[in-house]
Amino acid sequence: MIGRLNHVAIAVPDLEAACAVYRDALGATVSAPLPQPDHGVTVVFVELPNTKIELLHPLGEGSPIAAFLSKSPAGGIHHICYEVEDILAARDHMKAEGKRVLGDGEPRLGAHGKPVLFLHPKDFNGTLVELEQA
Repeated sequence: MIGRLNHVAIAVPDLEAACAVYRDALGATVSAPLPQPDHGVTVVFVELPNTKIELLHPLGEGSPIAAFLSKSPAGGIHHICYEVEDILAARDHMKAEGKRVLGDGEPRLGAHGKPVLFLHPKDFNGTLVELEQA
């Protein structure tokens, strides 16, 4: 069921400084900031030959990333995202396996314009997992 690694998401307290590290120090291609009001974040994608790094910065006071940064002010890895062929079949399989799908269990459009779901970190060795329709 699990496909390729789509991205690793890193919460950052200073989006411009984080972009500069990847662009200037590491020579990576960095996208323009993309506000995602439905998710309470602004995202930037760092393009790598085999995957992406997603830099996450809070957008608005209710942002889940603001809560994450309040516990980890320097930032850190927030989640990993795997591609799946069929998001609804993946959701149903996860539920059948006793894994918790966050939110109302219905896919929402993610930053790539594709349906996504998040799985509870306690079910995946302390790691928040995002599934994205391939």
